Order: sequence, then structure tokens, then C-alpha cells
Amino acid sequence: MAQIVGKGKLRMGMVGGGPGAFIGPVHRMGAELEGRIELVAGAFSQTAERSKAAGEFYRIDPARAYAGYKEMMEAERKRPDPIDFVAIVTPNHLHLPVALAALEAGFPVMSDKPATISYAEALDMERAVAKSGLPYGLTHTYAGYPLVREARAICASGMLGKIRKVAVEYFQGWLSRAVEAEGNKQASWRSDPAQNGPGGCIGDIGVHAFHLVEYVTGLDVTALNAELRTVVPGRRLDDDCNELMRLSNGATGVLMASQVAAGERNGLRLRVYGEEGSVEWYHEDPNRLRVRWVNGLEEIRHAAASYLSKDALAVTRLPIGHPEGLIEAFGILYREFADAVLGWKTGKANPVPDTLPGIRAAVRGMRYIEQTIASSKAQKWVEF
Repeated sequence: MAQIVGKGKLRMGMVGGGPGAFIGPVHRMGAELEGRIELVAGAFSQTAERSKAAGEFYRIDPARAYAGYKEMMEAERKRPDPIDFVAIVTPNHLHLPVALAALEAGFPVMSDKPATISYAEALDMERAVAKSGLPYGLTHTYAGYPLVREARAICASGMLGKIRKVAVEYFQGWLSRAVEAEGNKQASWRSDPAQNGPGGCIGDIGVHAFHLVEYVTGLDVTALNAELRTVVPGRRLDDDCNELMRLSNGATGVLMASQVAAGERNGLRLRVYGEEGSVEWYHEDPNRLRVRWVNGLEEIRHAAASYLSKDALAVTRLPIGHPEGLIEAFGILYREFADAVLGWKTGKANPVPDTLPGIRAAVRGMRYIEQTIASSKAQKWVEF
């Protein structure tokens, strides 16, 4: 077990996030946002030279920029000031081996999504987390927005009545052309089944939409009927999805995800309809939640407003009218993970809060990807 260092910052070791990476710097900024965590070590790339260059970029001790993640785990275990946890920000195929190595070395894990490259691997991860007893978190980022927490609280309160229908869409346009053939690093590994896994668009952004449905409504998806397409010629993975869902209370749902919706940026939108009203949240306008009632009354709830639920206010930093966004949402998840790590260090049972996506979200997300692909291939409904 990594030692406790008074009231100092938790020390983070990162795997991935080397030169040209997008998500690594985002994790670093989110983790360090509240001054509770500091990036001190990493195996940032697959070569020692590139890892060292990343270490210089992140301004860490050069001796702690390692050539590989196994070397990092071994060396950090022997230090008087070892890392307190590992953040995984690699392409998907490395998520499981890095997590297993970290858990075996005694380090809690915070992983980018999806958790693994397959459902079978997610089950392996679940067993490893259970065996280790260590905190495990998954950065389904949108769970960190205050008004997503508000929508979740409204659904849990029963104010909407029985939920009848859910509609979620996640539209991007950045893969409308074959940019993976033009040297785009992010597109290259995301379109490679060996690095990304079998789900393209559905594994990259569809799983976010799926998680948001279950996270906000509190319901489980029980069956799927999906159509996956590969629109851009020569692309090896899906880039477009249309899907019907059934939920555990009998409600129905629609999920649409696309990375070939030309002109779209990051268009994630969730609508939940109940007997008495509905909620709507849109990522490109994240600080407003629309609540509509059956009698025609419409509310717009603003982030940081005093009338919000305690769950929403608990993750609000700034006064009303001051927008918070993606980095702040990452910061919320890392704050909750820091609390979980500190709880584990002091012997608290089950320290990971249910607001932080964890191993259950990891397993269900990979099951979703697998069953969506199975449904599309069979062209029929499949049970979740």
C-alpha cells in the first residue's frame, strides 16, 4: 500500500498522454484543478525518448519519466514517496494490462473509457478490482457536470413520474473524411481494431451516450436493436449508429451516435420523458437544464443556482453565470476519486461513491458495445 503523506497532495502516475496526445493533458489538468493531486511520474509513451520528452512537457522529475509502465510500477513501489494511484490514458488495448499491473503493485486506478478492449476483458478487470480491494474509477466525463447531477436527482426524486421514454444523441463530424489516412494520430488508433477494439463510433462516443442514459435515469438497459454503419470508404470500424433500447421499468429509448455528422462539434444531448414532465441537457450548453411539465410550464435551471439539489450544488465551484466545462467535469471526477483513495487509505469500506463511475459502469459499458455489435450483425433485438 502506498504510504500516506500527511495532508499533502496525492501523487499521480500517468500511463499514456505522450507527445500528440489529446486526453492525457486533459486528465492532468482535471486531476490538478483543485490542488489535491499532482502528476509526479509517468510512462507517457512507448519509447524512452518520447516518454522523457513528455516528462519535460509535464515538468516532472526526469528520473520519474519511465520507459514503460512495468518499470514505473516497480520503481515507484521502492521509493519513499511513491505514487498514490495510476491514471490510464492510453489507447484502449492497453487499459487492461496497465490496470492489472497497477492493481497487482497496490496502486488504485483511474482509467479513461472504455474500460477495456472487450467485454471478456472487462470481466477480468472486475475480478481483479474485487480481489485487490482497491478503488477503481472510470472517466465518463459527463457525469461530472453539475446539471447532469441535477437531472439525475430529478429522476431519482420521482418528480417526473414513471419514466416512459429516453432519447440520447451524440453527434460529431470530425471523421467525415478519412483523416486517419492523413496522419491524424487520434483518428489512426481509434480506427484500428487492434488498438481501439471492435467498436468504432460506438466504442468512442456511443458508450458515453449509453452511460448517460443509465446514470441519469437510474434504470438499466435490458435489450438493444442496433444498426451500425461504416460510411467513409476504407474505414475499418463503424462511424455511425442508430439504436433502439428497452429499459428495466418498461420504458423505451433511442440512441443515435455518429462521427460523420458533418459540421457537428460535440453534440451530446439527453432527453428523459416521464408521466409528469421531462428534462433535457445539451453538452454545448452545459450550464442550463430544461425542465418541462405536463401542464405546459417550462423551467430553465442554471448551474450554481441556490434552488438546485444538494447533489448538483456539491459539485459546483463558481457563482451563477460563470460557466464551467469539460476540465471542471474531469476535476469533479478526480475529486471524488481522491476522496475514494483517501478513504481506502484510512480503511473505509466501499470508498468509491455511487456518483463516480466505477467498475460496474466499466463492465456495463463493454457489454453495451459487444451487444450493440451483435445486434447490428444479426439485424435483430438482443438481450442485454
